[in-house]
Amino acid sequence: MDMQQSPITPGKKTTLSGARPPKFNFWSSLGTTISIAIVVATLFTIWTPASLFSNRLAESLAKAMSAQENPNLKNLPTRAPYTTPHIGLVAGHSGLEKPGFVCPDGTREVDVNNTITTLVRQKLVERGFMVDMFSEFDPNLRQYRGMFLLSIHTDTCEYIDDGATGFKLAPSLYSTTQDTKLDRLSSCIISKYQEATGLKYQNYTTDDMTKFHPFDEVHIDTPTLIMEPGYLNLDKELLTKQADLVAQGIANGLFCYLENEPNIPTPAPSTQP
Repeated sequence: MDMQQSPITPGKKTTLSGARPPKFNFWSSLGTTISIAIVVATLFTIWTPASLFSNRLAESLAKAMSAQENPNLKNLPTRAPYTTPHIGLVAGHSGLEKPGFVCPDGTREVDVNNTITTLVRQKLVERGFMVDMFSEFDPNLRQYRGMFLLSIHTDTCEYIDDGATGFKLAPSLYSTTQDTKLDRLSSCIISKYQEATGLKYQNYTTDDMTKFHPFDEVHIDTPTLIMEPGYLNLDKELLTKQADLVAQGIANGLFCYLENEPNIPTPAPSTQP
């Protein structure tokens, strides 16, 4: 039987069955794309660590970019707090050409300071504390962070008068730590040192003490003090022949602060008249 073939119009596609393909629907395709995007984003959020987009990462990236722009920043010294808190001690005049006061009999201040500071350190270490001992211009003092820093010196060999005996203690003017910490540390040292040695507290300070140069180097959060445990004239016998007693008196004051022992507050020192 003869069958008439349907003509094919040029430019128009047909299927083998002769039906036309469905028309493209833009809005339907857009909806499908958005749905897929939402599913992918949800899965990505679930499996991505939250820290990837945290402020900490942004901070780190900013620092890294800054360091790349300025390579010198990589070499700046930084000092983070110790995992185990440390205590800092400075032996006055150590590491210097000038030994401080030199007495007529040859006794040098730097030697007395070193002996007392070394003994204090030993007593703290024996009690289980981590202690750093520094010379006066030690580069490691820069941005030093610890529970506190105490610098130990002794006073003049010259005879001034019969009242030139006793000890002095002064906090740093540069420290921004809480006043209560410095007050408590000071009162502990004063009361325990008096008790151990019998020396009186000279309740005044000088600019040389409160503005002692290493104080400007340590981290401002570190409570910082300077102590003169006696005069190398009227107190010389105690400082040189009973150095262990002197060191014990200082250590007792530090233990009082570190172990939160009860203590009666002492009045703040005034400036030297």
